[in-house]
Amino acid sequence: YSKHINLRLILVSGKTKEFLFSPNDSAVDVAKHVYQNWPMGWEEEQVSSSDILRLIYQGRFLHGNVTLGALKLPPGRTAVMHLVARETLPEPSFQGKRNREKAGERSCCTIL
Repeated sequence: YSKHINLRLILVSGKTKEFLFSPNDSAVDVAKHVYQNWPMGWEEEQVSSSDILRLIYQGRFLHGNVTLGALKLPPGRTAVMHLVARETLPEPSFQGKRNREKAGERSCCTIL
């Protein structure tokens, strides 16, 4: 048990649920597990696929292959992450402007 990482996931709505994961589990593994074991009480937030579940840790989106161990999360302690439904990850900021121009400015929150 103490080798596992307790992950408290927070939805945009503020609902939380804790799950146990191995340090070898990746962000994709976490998303799949949560999708397959969707908590009671989260029905309003249910998504159609694990592929759109994204984890945010310390203000950054985690890419799918990042393991919990690579984040230096302490086993036996509780780490907090946000869980959001999002089709794509945001572009790294150094490419962001160029890619947004190519994509035809689909950003939700453009400052004019």
